[in-house]
Amino acid sequence: MSSESSVDVTKDDKHGHGVAVSSTEVDTAAQLAAGLSGDIEPEEALRIRKKIDRHILPLMCLLYWVQFMDKTTLGNSAILGIQQATHLTTNQYNWLGTIFYLSYLLFEYPQNLALQRFPVGKWMSINIFVWGIALACHAACKNFAGLFAVRLVLGMCEGSITAGFMIVSSMFYTRNEQTLRVGYWFLMNGTAQIISGFVSFGTLHITTKGFEPWQWFMIITGAITLILAVLYWFFFPDSPTNAWFLTMDERAKAVQRIKENQTGVENKHFKRDQFYEALRDPKTWLFALFAALDNIPNSLTNQQQIIVASLGFTYLQTTLLGCVFGVVEICTIFTGVHLAARFKNGRAYVGAIYFTPALVGIALVNLLPWSNTAGLLAGQFMTGICTTGFVLSLSWLGNVTAGHTKKVVTNAIMLSAYCVGNAAGPFLWKAQYKPRNHVPWAVIAACYVVCPLILLTIRVLLARENSKRDSEPVDDTDEYFIERVTEDGKRIEVKVDKEFMDLTDRQNRDFRYVL
Repeated sequence: MSSESSVDVTKDDKHGHGVAVSSTEVDTAAQLAAGLSGDIEPEEALRIRKKIDRHILPLMCLLYWVQFMDKTTLGNSAILGIQQATHLTTNQYNWLGTIFYLSYLLFEYPQNLALQRFPVGKWMSINIFVWGIALACHAACKNFAGLFAVRLVLGMCEGSITAGFMIVSSMFYTRNEQTLRVGYWFLMNGTAQIISGFVSFGTLHITTKGFEPWQWFMIITGAITLILAVLYWFFFPDSPTNAWFLTMDERAKAVQRIKENQTGVENKHFKRDQFYEALRDPKTWLFALFAALDNIPNSLTNQQQIIVASLGFTYLQTTLLGCVFGVVEICTIFTGVHLAARFKNGRAYVGAIYFTPALVGIALVNLLPWSNTAGLLAGQFMTGICTTGFVLSLSWLGNVTAGHTKKVVTNAIMLSAYCVGNAAGPFLWKAQYKPRNHVPWAVIAACYVVCPLILLTIRVLLARENSKRDSEPVDDTDEYFIERVTEDGKRIEVKVDKEFMDLTDRQNRDFRYVL
């Protein structure tokens, strides 16, 4: 089978006319999908999906666990002595949370371009390796400047992970499957909080002379990250078109299986028209606004341990109570994504509903007397329930965006907005607001009121567009062909389905938005 070739001929057919296209214009899966007809048997599709799950889902979950644990090392280290050892002020500590996301923001678009240009798995493994080294180097830092530098490197590298996972999920899974799989790897954030809580608890018992518990915590998590980088280099696939664990026949069927997405697999060529379309699409900016506002409260990640400790718990008790936040996140994401997958076109509704318990929790934290430790702690736990909304928005964006360049650009914009929210959040937590922190909690509450309204607005816009397309006449006049070289050297033209033409969701009028 040939790799790429271009053709200049046009082929007439019974529908009116065909269009001959260059293989650089079509999806990378076009060569595999060309000439295939009909649907795959449900049993065969299920077998291939399970095989994909076995080989990539554990690695995705493992990496998301590690990256969140690494990202929150600062919060865990706060009760392990890092602030005292490196002489950090409250403002400097907040800046260490902010610089991570400013770096993430600065490198997010270059990272997305690299994910389009280079093999996804290999590019992510390089980033994982660099960030593992940077994480371990935290242990050698003696002051704010050193910590500032290594946190900057962490943010730079992590920009490849969520974006890479969004692309990989859309490559291997159908729309409904993506909602569940994104939920599965995202709920590993909760698992990370549980495991890092136990690791923190363990390191508090290490009494090495000249090497403090927070330094051991950085070394341990850095070593785990470096091991994972090696696993990714050898075992994580770049695409279903070259996945090492699939036979050639299974690769073709894996591609055919996601035909219903009408988004193809990938295209390594940057398309300027898709770039501009992404910028002009209103839903791009609505998702971005949602990501920014929803992640201002994410500053709680580095504040939770400090807030819990301020309620009168010892450092040992605080590290263990941190595990509860992880349990809450796991339960809420798991139930949320299953509800969204179960109820057709219910993503926006489920995401909006899950903000309600968080608002109740904020009310408890602010209105209960300081002496009511149990109530304040319960309210603090409830604020994490709304994570489901952001998880659903990640998978939803991938479901409603077609065209590989457009997908790369919209992912970059949304994750850049995510960085803006995360970078701004730490500055809410000023020393003068302690211990009740009424001002930051008020800002968080405002964000959690606006976010569900944005989700519902997106749903209204997409539903109207679907209705508009349903009323349009069906256009089946064009058929597309690419050139293929057979095993005996002959050049033949084979038909390519529109789904693998790397068309955007606006260009392909057969595309329907999931709601």
